[in-house]
Amino acid sequence: MKSKSKSTFSKRRRNLLKAGGYGMVLGALQTSGFAPILRASSAATNSNKILVVLELSGGNDGLNTLVPYGDDAYYRHRPKLGIPENKLRKIDDHFGFNPDMAGIESLYKDGKMAVIHGCGYDQPSFSHFTSMAYWHTAAPNSGEQLGWVGRLADVIDPQQTPNFIVNIDEAQSLAVVARDHVPVVFDDPEQFGRKGLFQARSLLENQQSASSESNNAQRYLFNIAKSAQQASRQVREACAAYETPVDYGISSLDLKKVAALINAGMETKLYYTSFRHNAFDTHVQQPNLHQRLLTYFSDAVAAFFKDMERIGRADDVVMLVFSEFGRRLAENTNLGTDHGTANHMYLIGNAVKGGHYGKLPSLNDFGEDGNLIYTTDFRRVYATAIEGWLGYGNTEKLLKGKFETFPIFT
Repeated sequence: MKSKSKSTFSKRRRNLLKAGGYGMVLGALQTSGFAPILRASSAATNSNKILVVLELSGGNDGLNTLVPYGDDAYYRHRPKLGIPENKLRKIDDHFGFNPDMAGIESLYKDGKMAVIHGCGYDQPSFSHFTSMAYWHTAAPNSGEQLGWVGRLADVIDPQQTPNFIVNIDEAQSLAVVARDHVPVVFDDPEQFGRKGLFQARSLLENQQSASSESNNAQRYLFNIAKSAQQASRQVREACAAYETPVDYGISSLDLKKVAALINAGMETKLYYTSFRHNAFDTHVQQPNLHQRLLTYFSDAVAAFFKDMERIGRADDVVMLVFSEFGRRLAENTNLGTDHGTANHMYLIGNAVKGGHYGKLPSLNDFGEDGNLIYTTDFRRVYATAIEGWLGYGNTEKLLKGKFETFPIFT
């Protein structure tokens, strides 16, 4: 039977982890989380496969990203925002990418990009915060507190390998919140691990170790502090040392940092980053802004995979791209688009069988509110990446439902 002190510590530890790595030491590092110190590797850790998740925050307009120029309804509903056929980067007799998406066009035509159509969920929310929370947890309308990436790490790496999850952002994403794992979270590698409350700096900056007199909670926090020092040093050194001739364009979307960590041999298998600050919330004067955002996205993703080829890791990496919702079919009076429903998701990499997947939403038969009717539960794409790429088959429990996978991976 467990002692009261041990039970109390276990509960305290779980609460720290559920908070996304906050607490006495973790809170001192603001949003930076760290995995507990070295433990035995699991089978998942020994695999070379890496999943990179890229979030396009704000609700990207999928209809003006991959344009269905072969459907007249697109131009009827978007007489001003509709992109002319002769300006598109056509990939077949129905679809063409936005004019400045040369990098993405190349990945698609090389057979390395799968487009999954009509992605959404029942009872959609049009709130950025709420809908993103549903995508982060893979549990719409449920109040789930753990993220799907965090839950994934817990089941495929029960030994809690250090640095198994890396989240590059200003603050930790709900998607990476786990029960057992504590993700590494950073933005500026130079500042990573250097910020902290004055009262906690002696613990953070000095190499202290637990003694025979330390209790369980003290040992845990000493280990967290040691792991914090190790992870922050690894990240800073990896990013500072990384040199590449590959041009990531105006904004790398933090993918160059991901490349640096992969090149440095970090044990990370799950990376999470985003195009930040609701950039794709294009309610007003959409055309120029949206095309510019898509240029940054396209250039950065294409450069990342070129970099993976350069360092010999292209066969080990797959990227999943999503946005919390799409936009309405009809343009608004401000030359923009309002929050919508069904949207594309993308899976990109050498291991991907490129092409179109899922049923196209109808541009003629849509809801009374002017929104497209979704045809693919977005969790089918999560399940496809988890089962088809990472090789973990029990997604029904992980994703809280049974979702048929797409034959995207051989």
